[in-house]
Amino acid sequence: MAEQRRDGQVERGGRDQRGGQVGQDGRGGREGAGTVAEGRGRNVRGRSVRAEEAHAWGALVATARRTVADGLVVGTSGNVSARVGDTVLVTPSGVPYDRLTPADVIGVDLDGRQVLGTLLPTSELPMHLAVYRTTGAHAVVHTHAVHATAVSTLVPELPSVHYMSGALGGPVRVAPYATYGTEELAENMLHALADRSACLLQNHGTIAYGDSLDLAFDRTAQLEWMCRLWLTASSVPGLSPTLLSGEQVAEAGERLRGYGQRG
Repeated sequence: MAEQRRDGQVERGGRDQRGGQVGQDGRGGREGAGTVAEGRGRNVRGRSVRAEEAHAWGALVATARRTVADGLVVGTSGNVSARVGDTVLVTPSGVPYDRLTPADVIGVDLDGRQVLGTLLPTSELPMHLAVYRTTGAHAVVHTHAVHATAVSTLVPELPSVHYMSGALGGPVRVAPYATYGTEELAENMLHALADRSACLLQNHGTIAYGDSLDLAFDRTAQLEWMCRLWLTASSVPGLSPTLLSGEQVAEAGERLRGYGQRG
């Protein structure tokens, strides 16, 4: 999870530079990382931003804003990242996406060392880095989408109610719960992502990756839609939704690899 309140508690304190709640210990009331003021006070600027990184940051911010506009996150809950070479650009902790500017770019290396920016990266950095270290991903989207999160509390795997499961590599698994921002959660996620491009995080949300921000976002949206579909079909009294077999999902997945325009 990215930036929700920690167990619903907020220490007494003032407001940070962008209006976020700040506790007496200097940490934000949002999940998992320091405050904006704390981030800016670290003076981690690093090297200059390259042209391709500046372009990727603009696309990353647009994608993050789209997760809010499409109802996949509330406030700053969730996070987005993009890989440019050996640098991972990632949304900051506790900053509303509509307030992000080109000057707010944040970048870390694959070991998590910050090389760009002064704001603190999202607390879910371990999950993002785990995906980049083990896959060929160029983008990762994490959300707290309502229907997907609801499904994550009910089943160990999303039942195959639609062939679009094949577009994600097969039936979507649920990673066992672990505290946000931990290596344990990142490890659980990797097991659930084996041969998949998306998974659910138990009592938490979704994570999806792709070779572009658009693809990672589209997979996130498809997963939320399938979760909503299953919940809707399952809610009809006295009836159970028809499910596809593993073979049917796999066949659809093969066909979907050639879907769309070429050239």
